[in-house]
Amino acid sequence: MTPELIALITAAGSIALLHTLMGPDHYLPFVALGKSRGWSTEKMAAVTVGCGLGHSVGSIVLGLIGIWAGTALDSLTGIEGLRGDLAAWALLSFGILYMVWGIRRAVRNKPHSHYHVHADGTGHTHSHTHKTEHLHVHEAPATSRLKFAPWTIFIIFVLGPCEPLIPLMMYPAATVSAFAMTAVVGTFVVVTVATMTAVALAVFKGLQFVPAASLQRYTHAIAGSTLAFCGFAIVGLGL
Repeated sequence: MTPELIALITAAGSIALLHTLMGPDHYLPFVALGKSRGWSTEKMAAVTVGCGLGHSVGSIVLGLIGIWAGTALDSLTGIEGLRGDLAAWALLSFGILYMVWGIRRAVRNKPHSHYHVHADGTGHTHSHTHKTEHLHVHEAPATSRLKFAPWTIFIIFVLGPCEPLIPLMMYPAATVSAFAMTAVVGTFVVVTVATMTAVALAVFKGLQFVPAASLQRYTHAIAGSTLAFCGFAIVGLGL
């Protein structure tokens, strides 16, 4: 392995690490969804890995097409920018819709009391929520209504580009070798997915020690607002 290739691989790993850490959209959506949907640690990690791979594969495919067709780097980065805008707006829109649904559900599930009088004249008061009670025969439980949420996030991540990846692919492909390009791209993908998963797991596990029983019925609203924040961070702040 030449010093030049070692330098390229080191740069790819460093860029992937910084790129992932600086983008909260790379890990917070999975933590938010995992907490609101009651996922196990294993499921949250699996979804993160799947979305991380999808996030990378889209740019790899575009880069390979560009290399094969001899497309200029400016054209490819322009396409990546368009994909990034679409993904950011999709994440923002989904987050807002999810937040509104979560707020509505939290309001409906506010604990309240009823006073009942029995035939013998005695009465009593009982408290409940409508989270699991008083469902109509054809009304689906709330936990089943957003089963598409992980797939929505996956599609958004596939649309979302890895902005540094195509320039990293193009240089070794044009000046070194196919092996060098594979090594650089592989390093970038592995570091990106590993960082996404490690940070998501750290935050996910850390939140288990935060007392949040009073916020339980707001978990979906909080998840939606987190997704919307991540979308806004890309659209409005350029993160």
